[in-house]
Amino acid sequence: MRRRKPDQPVTKPMPIGDAIKTYVRGAGIKRRLDQASVIPEWAELVGGKIAEVATPIVVRADGVLVVAVRSSAWMQELQLSSPEILRRLGERGKKIKRIAWRDEGRETREEDAGRRAK
Repeated sequence: MRRRKPDQPVTKPMPIGDAIKTYVRGAGIKRRLDQASVIPEWAELVGGKIAEVATPIVVRADGVLVVAVRSSAWMQELQLSSPEILRRLGERGKKIKRIAWRDEGRETREEDAGRRAK
């Protein structure tokens, strides 16, 4: 056990959850944790229809959310919906500045694979 130096204030024990919250605030990482929470909450934040075709990948330090999209058609649709999605995220306290949509083209590759197999 570490001994307290005479000039250090005496601190009382606290629940581990409170200690973690205090550390997160003091370390300056609360904003990043809030941003990153978009990923596990994605379906709830944007709805099932969008969540079926778009998967969040990462939230960059500059506040850009990178999202993989199933096809280029869906990517175009979601790009047009970006202001509404950002508004919804903001209402839920998610500080996302921009969404970068990435075409993963899964539908196209699956359809091509099906044609080649025939």
